[in-house]
Amino acid sequence: MPTAALWDSLWVDLSVATMADAEGYGAIPDAAIGVKDGRIVFVGPRATLPGPMESLAAHVHSGGGGWMTPGLIDCHTHLVYGGNRAREFEMRLEGATYEEIARAGGGIVSTVAATRAAAEDALLAAALPRLESLLADGVTTVEVKSGYGLDTASETRLLRVARRLGQVRPVEVRTTFLGAHALPPEFKGDADGYIDLVCNEMLPAVAEAGLADAVDAFCENIAFSVAQTRRVFETARALGLPVKLHAEQLSNLGGAHLVAEFGGLSADHVEHLDEAGAMAMARAGTVAVLLPGAFYALRETQAPPVELLRRHGVAMALSTDNNPGTSPVCSLLLMLSMGCTFFRLTPAEALAGVTRHAARALGLADRGVIAPGMRADLALWGIDHPAELSYAIGFNPCRAVVNAGVVRAPRVPS
Repeated sequence: MPTAALWDSLWVDLSVATMADAEGYGAIPDAAIGVKDGRIVFVGPRATLPGPMESLAAHVHSGGGGWMTPGLIDCHTHLVYGGNRAREFEMRLEGATYEEIARAGGGIVSTVAATRAAAEDALLAAALPRLESLLADGVTTVEVKSGYGLDTASETRLLRVARRLGQVRPVEVRTTFLGAHALPPEFKGDADGYIDLVCNEMLPAVAEAGLADAVDAFCENIAFSVAQTRRVFETARALGLPVKLHAEQLSNLGGAHLVAEFGGLSADHVEHLDEAGAMAMARAGTVAVLLPGAFYALRETQAPPVELLRRHGVAMALSTDNNPGTSPVCSLLLMLSMGCTFFRLTPAEALAGVTRHAARALGLADRGVIAPGMRADLALWGIDHPAELSYAIGFNPCRAVVNAGVVRAPRVPS
């Protein structure tokens, strides 16, 4: 009788960018990857396989001479919301100011109104095409924030929908509670009162329901102060939830210091980060999440201090920041190109930013690199070198995606 295969599947005829090295791609030419029970059990040169291919694995897949990378991770999105803000985009181009748009009922208030009015199934249906675009880019893990409900019922509804995305599509979803995103209309002029609601009602309800993997806030002059954000973080800590922060996007309020003080997973945007903040992040192991889509859409001129982050050894992730107002981006591959062009990342840094470092920004130690013991989330690309993923604009060379060992086509039908 034939001997049972050691592994579930084996990938050959490919090169591998393991992304396990601190610098570079961790490239292995003419490589092989073995998978069993959704985990990587072998990666190395094909010549070092411990036996004949047909005896090692139940299924042998050919990579067709392409490159395999870890599955991509989009670590900062606002995928679930109602309506859109295309008309505001048009109005801005016609010369309308932010204040004029707000007076006309636009801005985040319009998204909050549309989101509150939408049922769960409608929110799910609206989010699916955005998610499917990311999946076509080789994404295997995506973070989804709340933040457009701004009351307890609506915020929990958004998080439930985010969880459902991971049930109806082949992707792992990590959810983040972002109740402290903006001030809802009913609390106009009473930010402290709203933070009371976030801390005393919303966060406990979200935690009790097990709907959030982390807690975020927007610390900025147009949003919430350092003191108000601290209250949110203290409540999150008491509930056992890790924190992250929209920090230093429009000004330097010291948000990076604050999130580092709480051992936060990430500080996101960080265009106005100073050296003291970078040093605090380095000490805490807090990841800097760079969001070139928002930089582009807002026509910003202050780029994140990438050289400063490099100098202090702060890990840099990249993400789409998909949202209806300031980053309606549905391509993580495009963020690789923008990260290199706008922020002067190297292609290897950009790829690390959507694999190894993006995993860290979500507190996930089981993915983002190709190594034995890691989750078998993989993406196969029809390219000759990994730099092509940052070089090509509007071109998607994704041939296949593997989610926890299960192979799927890169484009998921609606």
